[in-house]
Amino acid sequence: MSECTHDCSTCQSKCSDREEKESLLAPPNSESRVKHVIGVVSGKGGVGKSMVASMLAVAMQRRGYQAAILDADITGPSIPRSFGISDAEVSGTEAGMIPPKSKTGIEIMSVNLLIDEEAKPVVWRGPVIAGVVKQFWSDVVWNDVDYMFVDMPPGTGDVPLTVFQSLPLDGIIIVGTPQELVSMIVEKAVNMAKLMNIRIFGMIENMSYLVCPDCGERISIYGETGMNRLALSQGLPVLERLPIDTKLANMCDTGTIELMQEEYMQHAADVLEDLEKQAK
Repeated sequence: MSECTHDCSTCQSKCSDREEKESLLAPPNSESRVKHVIGVVSGKGGVGKSMVASMLAVAMQRRGYQAAILDADITGPSIPRSFGISDAEVSGTEAGMIPPKSKTGIEIMSVNLLIDEEAKPVVWRGPVIAGVVKQFWSDVVWNDVDYMFVDMPPGTGDVPLTVFQSLPLDGIIIVGTPQELVSMIVEKAVNMAKLMNIRIFGMIENMSYLVCPDCGERISIYGETGMNRLALSQGLPVLERLPIDTKLANMCDTGTIELMQEEYMQHAADVLEDLEKQAK
């Protein structure tokens, strides 16, 4: 037997290296049509990931695309509250569950739409939670969605791993805040994505600065940003720098995030819109 050169194009042997890897992708619902799936990720909790996912969906919806949000943060779901649909009931057909729509038509699926009390805790182990995320993909009828945003929980555990392996991601957007401690933890999520060959579109820095209400000066209350260092070291662009804005926080609390100011998320939306342009 000749020595293996690891060049399969010149070899006729049927060794294990030639075997096709079994796909771990979860099958979509037979009635669903989803063009692009974008993960919104952070290794750290409390950085505004759900708010960013909501704002991205609003930005793409305003550009004339059908947007959707799959709330994969099963134990800390907040997407329905941001859109004011916490009391919505999920309907269904033989094909699957029909996701409720926001006031502007964004399709949303979250575990908080399936429980009778909004504050009721979801006390499930990791494999069960991961299974629910896959069900939100396979058992929900997503209707002609151009951009689906998957709001993921913090960390690098079961749910991020499930999303990376089971959903047909076009890529992810990383969310963080300026503190060095946060950027160190966020870097774990960046390295996880690179380890699994997941495309990273760029980073969004939340709580980047505060605008003085009197003079309009930008005040970096957390000092020099650790996200700059992280972006530079990882070779990633910073797509947006969002201020500490009480209006945004209030919109999330009152379910009116769709009223956000137009200038937010425009650069990030440009980057994502290129996916659709390239597909044509």
